[in-house]
Amino acid sequence: MRHVYIRGIMVLIWLAVAVISGISGSLETAGLYVILSGVFLYSAYAVWKKERDTKGGK
Repeated sequence: MRHVYIRGIMVLIWLAVAVISGISGSLETAGLYVILSGVFLYSAYAVWKKERDTKGGK
């Protein structure tokens, strides 16, 4: 479960960097960071759901 938390923290970091890049005017880089945060978010959700299903959750 720890890796899910780490990936969640990485999502927050990538989103913060995207906001900073957007404010500084580098919209292409901000878009890249938003995409990267989406990939990390999807990865964290997929692992969380897989672990929940294998432990007998709903």
